[in-house]
Amino acid sequence: MTCTLNLKPSELKKFLLIGASTGGPGEIEKIINALNPLCSTSIVIAQHMVDGFLPSFMNRLGNNSKNRVTMALDGCLIEAGTIYVCSGHTQIIRKMSQLYFLQKPAPKDSYNPDINLLFSSFSGFTKDFETMGVILTGIGEDGVNGCNELSLNGAQCITENEHAIVDGMPSRARLVVANIKVSGINEIIETIREFCE
Repeated sequence: MTCTLNLKPSELKKFLLIGASTGGPGEIEKIINALNPLCSTSIVIAQHMVDGFLPSFMNRLGNNSKNRVTMALDGCLIEAGTIYVCSGHTQIIRKMSQLYFLQKPAPKDSYNPDINLLFSSFSGFTKDFETMGVILTGIGEDGVNGCNELSLNGAQCITENEHAIVDGMPSRARLVVANIKVSGINEIIETIREFCE
């Protein structure tokens, strides 16, 4: 399935990537509900979840959001002012001066979605877009290496402190990711609000 959206390249100036696992849906909902209308920012969310539940998660995010929330679909041109929810193996690619999603189903032994893959795919574009990578609550370490790639390429990165609901992914991010900012969830929400303005 593909979609086409009208986007002038100059409109998209900022990119926010959020990765989360266990405990993430509620925190992501708080973040999305706190945002004012986005003008030049796109947000891409990778929340570990079974495929069948992702559309309802997307709808829940959209219910109280001031911004459009939709699924990241294969071949979809990325639009400023839109929040995307990923599934499977979602990557961001460039064609000419525009960004698109490349999306494939996740293998059975892989995370759904794969946060590392998503973050890594954007690491080459950080010179062209003001970029923030966020690692939230979760078991394991998915997204940590991808977030480190973003940081090493100039992106601002942030993760939760030891008070995260599940301090697995954040604790690994605090150890591995270069120059990562560590904050409580309320401070992270405020940092994201400021970034998106």
